[in-house]
Amino acid sequence: MTGPSTFCFLNKYGSLEEGWDNPKSEKLWVYNLHYFDDLNAQNSEDRRAWHDALIKRWISENPPGQGSGWEPYPTSLRIVNWVKYSIDGPGLDQSAEYSLAVQARWLMRRLEWHLLGNHLFANAKALVFLGVYFDGPEAEKWRTTGLKILKRELPEQLLPDGGHFELSPMYHALMVEDLLDLLALVAVAEEPSLRRLGHVLREALRRALRWLAALTHPDGGIAFFNDAAMGVAPDNAELMDYAMRLGLQAPPSPSSKHLVDSGYLRLELGTATLLADLARIGPDYLPGHAHADTLSFELSYGAQRVVVNSGTSVYGLGAERLRQRGTGAHSTVTVAEQDSSEVWSGFRVGRRARVTVYEVQTTGVEMGFAASHDGYRALPGAPRHSRQAKLTQTGLRVVDQVSGNLPAQARYFLHPDVSVTHDGSTAQLTLPNGEQIHVSADGPMHADPSSWHPEFGLSRPSTCLVLPLVSGQAGLTMSWTLTPA
Repeated sequence: MTGPSTFCFLNKYGSLEEGWDNPKSEKLWVYNLHYFDDLNAQNSEDRRAWHDALIKRWISENPPGQGSGWEPYPTSLRIVNWVKYSIDGPGLDQSAEYSLAVQARWLMRRLEWHLLGNHLFANAKALVFLGVYFDGPEAEKWRTTGLKILKRELPEQLLPDGGHFELSPMYHALMVEDLLDLLALVAVAEEPSLRRLGHVLREALRRALRWLAALTHPDGGIAFFNDAAMGVAPDNAELMDYAMRLGLQAPPSPSSKHLVDSGYLRLELGTATLLADLARIGPDYLPGHAHADTLSFELSYGAQRVVVNSGTSVYGLGAERLRQRGTGAHSTVTVAEQDSSEVWSGFRVGRRARVTVYEVQTTGVEMGFAASHDGYRALPGAPRHSRQAKLTQTGLRVVDQVSGNLPAQARYFLHPDVSVTHDGSTAQLTLPNGEQIHVSADGPMHADPSSWHPEFGLSRPSTCLVLPLVSGQAGLTMSWTLTPA
């Protein structure tokens, strides 16, 4: 919140003078307007007068059932934010508490069973918060319903290796925040069922925090697989601080590990960290946040990201959303300029790539993987993409093969802070601290202008190295010798 009626969400500014449902604004921006996240943001006490006035204005200008703010998901997030605001401050006034009860009754009749996933989890979390905040039989029903949903959904949505089943590090971080909020609520509630929930939450968080650490680059930010961007979920340091304030121990420092249940791989050797996607597209019934990024990887050298996926800066139904979800926006191989999984509309997937993992090596002086997928099976000849990667103390070797005779390209997107000097089949990458990585291709290679999208509403110019496959194969070698500063 930048003023009594002005806001910045998703790196875009707007004003309430344009209304609560401005048709010129993106849907996600409008949702953020109704979330009321700023009530509990850093230094929020400095804006309490704005917040109190904003709550009153929302009540008077958003009649029950009208507008985006009454959709179940923003209603759920707003309910939690209002309750947290009341617990941490002087409390809600009578009109706000009355509105909160109306929102609770509205939500109870509109739980998002048709969507499931993080939406239903948010609904359940809101009901539990309401059931603790209010007293009486109706509040008990809200609490009981929320707890039943959590009991059903937590084992479904949190995989045995600790990853969120939608396989997006960003949505995983949001789930970690949800679990921490529920654990914090348990600490102020006296209901025995909630105390029992506390034990379940602590065990879930132990696994979830360990997974989050594994999918984090040395710079402290999440990897960009599927829908992922910074600035939506709290950053990892904030989540860890929250966890430790609730008595949870920090997970061990991440190391090389194959997260078999979610399908991701982390390799650390010397100065390099490699994060690879050997995963399925996501839950069969809920692929909405999936990208066609199968067998892509990201690479950091020291604390600097070097090879990246392009990230996510928009939702909705536009061409840019489709491009960012497509294979061609990720550090992997495209065949005949098609997507490895059939992403369409804003949140839909048709045909999905199926991965076969042949080898994973997470120990020794050479680490790596060998895997393939059949995402291009609908093309003539049913081509299959195979990728082998080997990481050593002094470099990375990647070999891609595609069966059949269709044209194919391997793309390696570089972080915007990495400058490139390109000459035929070789390139020199210069990092911000002056260190260099030498790149050589087995065959032709060219550099294309590209873009990186670390946050919603944000695009940074970058470079992409493109290797056409010759006779169905392309190889890339990255070499480094110096220790990063």
